[in-house]
Amino acid sequence: MTLPALLGDYWGMLLSFVLLYPITMSFIWMIGSVVFYFRHERHPHRSSVSEPPERSAYPRVAILVPCFNEEANVREAIEGLMRLHYPDFEVIAIDDGSADRTGAILDELAALHPRLRVIHHAANQGKAIGLNTAALLTRADILVGIDADAVLDPYCLHWLVRHFDIPEVGAVTGNPRVRTRSTMLGRIQVGEFSSIIGLIKRAQRSINLLFTVSGVISAFRRTALYEAGFWTPDKLTEDVDITWKLQLAGWDVRFEPRALCWILMPETLGGLWRQRLRWATGGAQVILDYWYEIWRKPRLWPVMAEYCLSIAWAFCLGLLIFYRIADLVIYDVDLQSAPVLMLGWAGMLLGATFLVQSLVSLWLDRHYDHGLMRIWFWMIWYPLVYWAIGATTVVVALPNALLRKSGTRATWTSPDRGLTPRER
Repeated sequence: MTLPALLGDYWGMLLSFVLLYPITMSFIWMIGSVVFYFRHERHPHRSSVSEPPERSAYPRVAILVPCFNEEANVREAIEGLMRLHYPDFEVIAIDDGSADRTGAILDELAALHPRLRVIHHAANQGKAIGLNTAALLTRADILVGIDADAVLDPYCLHWLVRHFDIPEVGAVTGNPRVRTRSTMLGRIQVGEFSSIIGLIKRAQRSINLLFTVSGVISAFRRTALYEAGFWTPDKLTEDVDITWKLQLAGWDVRFEPRALCWILMPETLGGLWRQRLRWATGGAQVILDYWYEIWRKPRLWPVMAEYCLSIAWAFCLGLLIFYRIADLVIYDVDLQSAPVLMLGWAGMLLGATFLVQSLVSLWLDRHYDHGLMRIWFWMIWYPLVYWAIGATTVVVALPNALLRKSGTRATWTSPDRGLTPRER
């Protein structure tokens, strides 16, 4: 018996959901991001990244940099931090049992820069433990967590700190920009961080919620971290975990698009798969652990509902792809009857909607990333590559999260920071 015959009337509902969900969410994200733009980005004194508003006082900031096997990138990241224009900050780098020269490079840099302190872990403890250790060794009121490949804009701290003038703000996430652009995957990810990640953060922030801060660049109020219990060692995505813990504790979490952070991303399908699988597993792990607390707080339901629908869509898409491939192979049906494979009118509609979404998002970020509009050409390939990877990782991640033993520490693996010049 075929799948349409088995599902009967539900088959049409399944096809409609797979088609209409991404289109509906695309328009919701576009509307929400435009609302955010007019409320928070359009004012003249906020339009320039290089000229943040003057302050009467600058609270002390501690920048926490967990590192594991980052000898190729950590020197550039630390030296970039030393060029920040913010007047009062320190840097605490955590060498988390690296097997390469990361620790030695950090010690060399500490001898040159008085602002830098280095912590050495004897063994790999995981990013959350590194952040918690560093947080206990500083008296700064604001803690900024970044990755060891991140290069911050000179005024990044200015834009982050201004939000903490509001007592209810517990965390602020910045705006990561991809700098690995030598391959098609790299260029597509440049657009993704605008058309998907940046757009969603703007839209969610327009209703005063976020699914996650960016682990590569986020600032936290120390008292908020203390109340939330700091970072949890067994979560694969410590950024998703701390976001929900803060919002469950009643703290406001914000997005600041002018706090720019230039990062490296995977440029191979294998590296991209491993990264997205970790993201998907970590997100599912957090939601499964906190679903009861979230259910008791209706304010958080919109983001929770969006996440649950995205999980359902990924499973439905996976089911349809599996069925259509089997149908094509076994019954040799007409290709035009397989809209789920991005063919026919359904694929045209999805592609057109996504191109409009990409254009809106790239336009919103054009002030922060010069030449960004040239990436639009590459975004036509995003649904073909990234939706397939995203849906597959979600299908694999949910059982992984369910079967993962509680309390198992989330230790590091060697990060994929894209291709080296010799590999390109």
